[in-house]
Amino acid sequence: MELSWPLLLLLAMMIATAWFWHDSLAARESANTAALETCRSTGASLLDGTVAFRRLETVRAGGPVQLRRTYVFDYTRDGVTRQQGFVVLTGRSVDSVGL
Repeated sequence: MELSWPLLLLLAMMIATAWFWHDSLAARESANTAALETCRSTGASLLDGTVAFRRLETVRAGGPVQLRRTYVFDYTRDGVTRQQGFVVLTGRSVDSVGL
């Protein structure tokens, strides 16, 4: 059986989409863990129990091109005021967490 170019292109796109989906789930889990640990260490409470995706960009910092993802989350320190924090990841490593 001979594979045509359109079929090979479709297969490559499906594989790339599956990889991106899997990588995004792992990055979100890392961001969620970082937000939870930061809230616990500062005495804040993570509201809604999760982070939300905000931005995706490509960056190159002296190495290969990587994806930089920004996630946001809501937290409270006093139980009344809702504030927004952020987590920035490059690849799967956490760059910064802000409250």
